[in-house]
Amino acid sequence: QVQLIESGGGLVHPGGSLNLSCVASGTLIYICDMGWFRQAPGKQRELVARIVRKTDDANYSDSVRGRFTMTRDVAKNTVYLQMNDLEIEDTAIYYCNANFVNTDHWGQGTQVTVSS
Repeated sequence: QVQLIESGGGLVHPGGSLNLSCVASGTLIYICDMGWFRQAPGKQRELVARIVRKTDDANYSDSVRGRFTMTRDVAKNTVYLQMNDLEIEDTAIYYCNANFVNTDHWGQGTQVTVSS
């Protein structure tokens, strides 16, 4: 059974930073496409960043490119999302996703609130 546990969300001021973590169990992140998604109130869930399996290459949405960095630690079976220069529009629930053989697995989400 695949489990993804996110942590690191919170309340920050505009311009602040947060580092989200997602610990995986029941699968190996190296063989999965790992992604971070977010969903703001009243909006659809959207892809923020993704690392394709067996690579270290991260892809980002236009709205976060240059501010967010996704990394992974294979030894810890954990992916991270370093978020800098946060904006009010980044407020959302952030979800970790693992995709293997066209099957999606989701974490429970962690709330990120950017407010002055």
